[in-house]
Amino acid sequence: MKTNRARTKGSSRKRTPATDWNKLRRLSPTRIREGIAADPDARPTDADFWKNAKVVMPTPKEIVTMRLDADLLRWFRQHRGYQTRINAILRAYMQANESY
Repeated sequence: MKTNRARTKGSSRKRTPATDWNKLRRLSPTRIREGIAADPDARPTDADFWKNAKVVMPTPKEIVTMRLDADLLRWFRQHRGYQTRINAILRAYMQANESY
């Protein structure tokens, strides 16, 4: 499987898709079900699982400007989704300190 490569500023390199959609479209429903059954991370759900399910809409994000140390930002930017990761870390900190 090919790896994703994020675009960097000024780079003309495009990301390589991680999913081979043409290969997936050629699979029969039987082969898809067999693949799901063979996946140790796939867990079937039943009516009981969905009984108390709720639709949770994501909250919109706000654009902010903040100053971060260059080495810290460089460390986060090594991987795709670094802004989402920073958001998750800040959320975990907020939830751990909700008594303030």
